[in-house]
Amino acid sequence: MYTEIQRERPDGGNILTHPDYIDGNPDLIKPKKLLNPVKASKSHQELHRELLMNHKRGLGVEKKPELQRVLEHRRRDLLIKQKKEEEEAKKLQSPFEKELLKRHQRLDQLEKEQEKQEDHAPEFIKVKENLRRTSTVTGDEKAA
Repeated sequence: MYTEIQRERPDGGNILTHPDYIDGNPDLIKPKKLLNPVKASKSHQELHRELLMNHKRGLGVEKKPELQRVLEHRRRDLLIKQKKEEEEAKKLQSPFEKELLKRHQRLDQLEKEQEKQEDHAPEFIKVKENLRRTSTVTGDEKAA
């Protein structure tokens, strides 16, 4: 029945019109097919090539090469091992070590504060202090 309807309609039954550039008019500029930037990219082409090769070999899409799987497994194991070591180190800190760490942080903070105070002092005072130090050192050397 459908074929009969198509036979009854001559050219007037076609919904799409034919483009003008098929007529062969040399004055018209013929459109060119646009390139898909994704398909034109090198990485997409390499990925597509790899997928085709895997398909030909019978490998699934989800399967990775053996070397890549081994390397990822090693990296994962290394990260887990490092995290465990860090947790053990935190657990094994004795109260003495914690107190030493606090004191060390306090000393660092005090040194930073002293440096800030020294930076605010005028330059001639710094030079004068350096001169006193050098004069006492040279005086002590002469006495000896």
